[in-house]
Amino acid sequence: MIEAKNITKIYKHDNIETKALKGVSFSIGEGEFVAIIGPSGSGKSTLMHILGCLDAPTSGHYLFEGRDIAELPDNELADIRKKKIGFVFQTFNLLPRTTVLRNVVLPLVYANFPREEREEMAKEALRKTGLEEERFNHLSNQLSGRQMQRVAIARALVNKPSIILADEPTGNLDSKTGDIVLKTFQELNRQGQTIVLITHERYIADQAKRIISIKDGEIIEDAPAGYSKSIKPIQE
Repeated sequence: MIEAKNITKIYKHDNIETKALKGVSFSIGEGEFVAIIGPSGSGKSTLMHILGCLDAPTSGHYLFEGRDIAELPDNELADIRKKKIGFVFQTFNLLPRTTVLRNVVLPLVYANFPREEREEMAKEALRKTGLEEERFNHLSNQLSGRQMQRVAIARALVNKPSIILADEPTGNLDSKTGDIVLKTFQELNRQGQTIVLITHERYIADQAKRIISIKDGEIIEDAPAGYSKSIKPIQE
């Protein structure tokens, strides 16, 4: 599904070069659940921006579904971000005085989905995350952190994207709530959804099926992980 070939990323400021990525290569197939782990400053956020078509490598090639991103015009990149990639962020990024359902419908509006299909698609995505239906018409600022992150995941799912990129999705949650969110990702992956999760915590990465470890802009490990047995079944 995605392939990184010898990707480098260099930032320049006042004639000083900073190498954020140094020849990174890997591929991720359809249906995988991959965690990219690294400490602050390791290059993992830079890599996520490239994988999400939000930035371009300085050199090397990034192929998304067989297409070299560097060769695509801005309007096609925008279409990929809207229709092919679902983003989940640490800070949820929900509209606070807007209903849950409306928050999830909005990506469909931007992607020009037919009006008559939007609400049912949004409800389907919310059901997949396990959010209670009585919450669908609540304002997002009336929800708990767990519920807000489930809405954010539903918003990422609603376009039926090829891949979900989750950037520290449990970072603003307590450990119990974070476990519930991770269980949601695991269930989505069992249903066939491709997921790439960015984290700096090994415990979080261990919930994926594969871990790519990055340090100082280089991959130092790429190995199977396997779902951790330390997360107990959800009790809600």
